[in-house]
Amino acid sequence: MKTGEAMAMGEKPTLALISPASSARMAVAESLMNLAAASALGGLDRIRLSANWMAATSHPGEGAAIYEAVEAIGMELCPKLGISIPVGKDSMSMKMKWKDTASKQDMEVTAPLSLVISAFAIVDDIGKTWTPTLRRLEDVGETVLLFVDLSLAQKALGGSALAQAFGQVGDQAPDVRDVELIKDYYDALQQLHDANIVLAYHDRSDGGLFTTLSEMMFAGRCGLQIMLDQIARSSNTMDVVEALFNEELGAVFQVRKKDEITFQSCFATCGPPQGMIRKIGRVPPVTKQEISISYGTDTIYRNSRKALQQRWSSTSHAMQHLRDNPACANSEYNNVADDSDPGLAFNLTFNPKDDILPLSTTIISAITSKPRVAILREQGTNGHAEMAFAFSVAGFAAIDVHMTDILSGRVSLASFIGLAACGGFSYGDVLGAGQGWAKSVLLHDQARKEFQNFFERKDTFTLGVCNGCQFLSRLKQIIPGAESWPSFERNTSEQYEARVCMVELVDPPGQQESVFLHGMHGSTLPIVTAHGEGRAMFDSSADSTFTLKRLQEEGLVSLRYVDNYLRPTEQYPYNPNGSPEGITGVRTPDGRCLALMPHPERTILRDVGSYIPKDQAEAWGDFGPWVRMFKSARRWVG
Repeated sequence: MKTGEAMAMGEKPTLALISPASSARMAVAESLMNLAAASALGGLDRIRLSANWMAATSHPGEGAAIYEAVEAIGMELCPKLGISIPVGKDSMSMKMKWKDTASKQDMEVTAPLSLVISAFAIVDDIGKTWTPTLRRLEDVGETVLLFVDLSLAQKALGGSALAQAFGQVGDQAPDVRDVELIKDYYDALQQLHDANIVLAYHDRSDGGLFTTLSEMMFAGRCGLQIMLDQIARSSNTMDVVEALFNEELGAVFQVRKKDEITFQSCFATCGPPQGMIRKIGRVPPVTKQEISISYGTDTIYRNSRKALQQRWSSTSHAMQHLRDNPACANSEYNNVADDSDPGLAFNLTFNPKDDILPLSTTIISAITSKPRVAILREQGTNGHAEMAFAFSVAGFAAIDVHMTDILSGRVSLASFIGLAACGGFSYGDVLGAGQGWAKSVLLHDQARKEFQNFFERKDTFTLGVCNGCQFLSRLKQIIPGAESWPSFERNTSEQYEARVCMVELVDPPGQQESVFLHGMHGSTLPIVTAHGEGRAMFDSSADSTFTLKRLQEEGLVSLRYVDNYLRPTEQYPYNPNGSPEGITGVRTPDGRCLALMPHPERTILRDVGSYIPKDQAEAWGDFGPWVRMFKSARRWVG
């Protein structure tokens, strides 16, 4: 499955203080520039927009402003681009009035005209989507950065982040300077997607070219050497500031040096104006993690990546420090300064493409019904679709089972070989994560018997993910061998954590193999995490024998968080919840039951993930590494 959908947004409310029409046009253009990172099927012709208008139309001048903005895109820009706006909404009362209790004066605040555009399109190949992450010299060889300027060399600073930093708005706004140029640009992008030569992409928008380059550098954890000779008029301060901080339309591309001519040729058919494409820099060796900006032989700016990234993160860090656990906020902020951090990596002891089913199973499954897995959900569950897909592609019949089906007796677990408790927020987590769900089993005689009989059958397996993991941990009294499992409590950060983290899979030889981890022992790879209560907690009473030490001695830890150096960790955010020694997945001694907090089912397809190493992924086939868990279960069933 390679097709999909892409959505991108654009908004330029500050420009409306200068020109409502420019603000609307730039909102549309920004959404298109962002959407350009995806390989949209059919180009501009297949893109559709949604427009969300907000204005205080009763305020003097605001009615005329929204009329000007609607006319600019509804009657002019979008028809010329061949794009329609079939849907949208409006909020026409963006004004608040009240009487000040102290002065007794009437007060009011009026929000400026604002338009938020959502652009969406069908994608022909999700694997061709570009990201802002710069590729390192050591990974892809010598590369160049090419800047495509769609502003016809205009450099208006009105409404920019720079102007706001100086308490100004300005009187000249960026704008769509040439509609035909936008259309030609999209034609060129289709050719670039087909050529598959772009390594990184970022449009020039909020903050201007300097912010664009910095964000690409942060994402790639590398340095940049930038030359302004072709985009700044001179080396004087005003010319440099204009070049680096205007927010006109444009984009930065990273390509291999050997592909530079191919890149230029993709724009040849649109006859780019003089100066539209400029070579502006390169990525130096990873040991030089700094940005260096020069004009001619003079270096006009230099700063380290870590200093800039910490400054860029400082506002978020300050808010996080007040809102969350301050120690966690400081830990994440300090991680930015580690130049040697290797980042996310897939270190696999298996090939996701391997067919691990015995030949006899493959032949028999073609003529018999597939083994049935109950995809169990409760009120508030939201991960059942991904879970069903994961088991389906592994060769199971995934059957939707709601808890009401079991409580009412309509469905019996006796007809299933597998049970998967899915992620979400059962009962809104108001009784504690997984508590309400577990109580609906434990306090219902028939349901309790149904689950207990299932767990005790030797021909069954059980998987619990996230909320399903919390649910199973509360049922440990009826799961054979789960007595020493922890409960999963509030994250140390005091926040819901939705991140991509590294985990290590533990299934060593010499003990009963896990149903789900065949051949995966020792692998370390990224996984999606999304939970507010994932910290493993053990009985702290003095006479308790259910301790972390016992769990480890019995070999019941199956997954643990590791840092980017592959060491088991409790350090935030590599360990997002603070579990001792990184514990995030537990099993039963017979290997038939696995409960884990992260989400393997969310990245079953190869190209679905926050980070996919394309060079490695080519050998994986259509599916990513986490499909192996579900194939392992199918192998065990036989």
